Amino acid sequence: MAISEYLKGIRERVGHALLLVPSVTAIVFDEERRVLLARPAGKGAWVAPGGSIDPDETPADAVVRETWEETGLVVRPVGLLGVWGGPECVVEYANGDRSSYVMTVFECAVTGGVPRPDGEEIAELRWVAESELTAFPLATWARTVLPVVFRGRDRASFTPPTWRPPDAR
Repeated sequence: MAISEYLKGIRERVGHALLLVPSVTAIVFDEERRVLLARPAGKGAWVAPGGSIDPDETPADAVVRETWEETGLVVRPVGLLGVWGGPECVVEYANGDRSSYVMTVFECAVTGGVPRPDGEEIAELRWVAESELTAFPLATWARTVLPVVFRGRDRASFTPPTWRPPDAR
């Protein structure tokens, strides 16, 4: 599904304005330690599977649902890799909608299914090795997140803060 009914309702009220959207991303490694990437329909930049969290949905449930919808794979979250947000996570869509995602990134193990793009939102799936990342056409946020998750799968990560209170010395 390209946009949830919840977000569709908000967009009807606010138009294309920038929205802060909680989301999830699935990092799925194969036996060769390549990560599963998806090319969204109509775009050249690749991403890891994921999407927005629906109201009353836990992030863990959202990552399972989104991965199933986009890839046909049943996954089980096995670890929290980190939380990302900020300018690298702003996406502008072809229709003019702008979203600033706060992404909870999970490592996920495949428990079933067969990889296949959904044909609506995702046009193509591919397993990508760490050595291919620099030459691979990645979305801006993916260029930030993927090298980090390849380097440190064993602990959660985040972008360190740069903001300081005005009166801090």
